[in-house]
Amino acid sequence: MTTMFCRLHNTRAVLAGATTVLLAIIQSPVLAQRGGPAAVTVSPVVERQVREGQTFVGTVTPVRRSSIGSAVDGRVAEFPINNGDFVRKGQPLAQLLTETIGHEVAAARSELKLRQVELLELENGTRPEELRRAKAVMLADQALVEYQRKRLKRAQDLFERTAINDDELQLVISEAARAEQQYQQSFENHAIAVAGPRAEQIEQARARLAMQQSIAEKLTDQLGKHTIKAPFDGYVVAEHSEVGQWVQRGQLVAEVVALDEVDVVAQVLENHAAYVELGQVVRVEVPALHDHVFTGRVVAVVPQADLRSRTFPVNVRVSNKLAGSVPLLKSGMLARTTLPTGPQTKALLVPKDALVLGGPQPAVYVVMDAPAGGQSESKGQTVRAVPVVLGIASGPLIQIAGDIQAGDQVVVRGNERLRPGQPIRITGTMAVAEENSADGQPETPSGTNAAPLLPQSNSKTGK
Repeated sequence: MTTMFCRLHNTRAVLAGATTVLLAIIQSPVLAQRGGPAAVTVSPVVERQVREGQTFVGTVTPVRRSSIGSAVDGRVAEFPINNGDFVRKGQPLAQLLTETIGHEVAAARSELKLRQVELLELENGTRPEELRRAKAVMLADQALVEYQRKRLKRAQDLFERTAINDDELQLVISEAARAEQQYQQSFENHAIAVAGPRAEQIEQARARLAMQQSIAEKLTDQLGKHTIKAPFDGYVVAEHSEVGQWVQRGQLVAEVVALDEVDVVAQVLENHAAYVELGQVVRVEVPALHDHVFTGRVVAVVPQADLRSRTFPVNVRVSNKLAGSVPLLKSGMLARTTLPTGPQTKALLVPKDALVLGGPQPAVYVVMDAPAGGQSESKGQTVRAVPVVLGIASGPLIQIAGDIQAGDQVVVRGNERLRPGQPIRITGTMAVAEENSADGQPETPSGTNAAPLLPQSNSKTGK
């Protein structure tokens, strides 16, 4: 049989050998007597209908990968990153020389300031001092006109009495006409000062301001593009430049991948793909991380098969965690995911926190009555280690096969420090939900506190 459930039952010979070893450890008087009763939380082993599973080989791929290029031409002045560095969104990856573009930006901003002041001057209109000066000039010219009119009248009387000749009369007439024209000019100037700038002049000033503002913004944007920044939080996985190198627009500078979440891309045979549904929570194993069990959620079943292998890509989304200062799941890792690919069958399931990893085989601690004359408290209980083979995930539970039965109590809290045969004190019982409530989160060995993804140092020495 090719199903996962059948393969689980085909491992009984292996389990029997492992159980023999563990029983020998349990019977060790040193381990059984060392330490007092341990406080634990337990949960029952349940039997439920689950779909038969099939394991498929996949590859860990980042959810987001960006090959970052330069938007402008320039020479690299700073390149502060190294392969493997964690970078935050907006953090500089490379800095190009900006002296020339900086001068252009400064000149554009000065010109913009000039245009702003010109518009403000027009919008404020004529100053009160200018109005008073224009009015004073107008009144002075008006007084001059009145004087020239009276003088002309006297000159005409004298000409009629032949007291002055014609040339003298014409001179007085011309001076009077000139005074009239001068008064008319000062009158119009005063009216213009009172009316203020024309609306068309203000609109022209606004247009010049808007044009200069666009020029300044364009140059400022060009200046910003001389700093090449990370588009999202992630890790640098490739460097394509260095200090002093000339880069052209569009040329690659670095590659960044986001690893807070990763996809396990598995190729599923066409006769199994029909059973895979979006949103299913499935188990993921990474051979390089044998002491960790992950669960992920099916986020995509690509409806295009590889014409040679007749397989469909299935993407399983898994949340990542840190191991020290680097992500636990790395791009390109080999992975195996167990997908539901057949009819339902009965299976034993336990909470994922019940698993104890890190050894040659996953195991669970099963609660049992202490031998006669034992020193354990709280109903005289102790634990035995049972090696198991893992099956498919079903929400917060995971399928197991081994020397265990439905209704047995397994330790889900406090098992990280237990020893086979150690007395226990049950402080609580974790109920198993009737409905599958998958969270899609990765699981680590029970009791392990995994840290969230944090940045690591990204200083580049010697640069």
